[in-house]
Amino acid sequence: MMIYVLTGIVAYLLGSVPTAVWVGKAWYNIDVREQGSKNAGATNTFRVLGKKPGIIVLLVDVLKGALAVSFPIILKSIELFSGEVNPDTLQIIAAVLAVVGHIFPVFAGFRGGKGVATSLGIVIGLQPLAAAVCLTVFMIVFIVSNYISLGSIIASICFPFVVWYFRPDSMQMQIFSIVLGAAVILAHKKNIGRLMKGEENKMNLFKK
Repeated sequence: MMIYVLTGIVAYLLGSVPTAVWVGKAWYNIDVREQGSKNAGATNTFRVLGKKPGIIVLLVDVLKGALAVSFPIILKSIELFSGEVNPDTLQIIAAVLAVVGHIFPVFAGFRGGKGVATSLGIVIGLQPLAAAVCLTVFMIVFIVSNYISLGSIIASICFPFVVWYFRPDSMQMQIFSIVLGAAVILAHKKNIGRLMKGEENKMNLFKK
């Protein structure tokens, strides 16, 4: 039981690192939660602070998710828990708590982001091949439309199908992929409304 608790706590604390908030305040004396979309994530950081801080926030937030789901594997490699513990279960616990930490960070007054970049890190840590496919889908949609939100939504829809293809042996992972994909889509509820009205902001990361 302790291994589940330890995994959850570590994952939540990793997810709670408010990268966008800390970067904005430390370098620009700006709280990104008070500007732009008021979201403490990579996309709003790009919009409010620019490309360099946006890339830093994106990479760190992705790393948070990847580290969270790698933690149970590290524990297993040093034999801190027996083989009776299901690694898939531990990784799913870590994944859920990392996203919860990003959305409700204890280090930033429980006001965080949507968890998209952290979810990408989780997918990379859990299923690298599925992550590669979904990231490709995201990039294609984003390059064609210039909507980051639309790319994230379409990639999230594809994720459960890709996991089913690569992990037909794990019902846990398949169910989790559906939940994670749905959570990302729900986090973009307002974006979906703006997309339908033609009011969503476009972003061209390749523009100087």
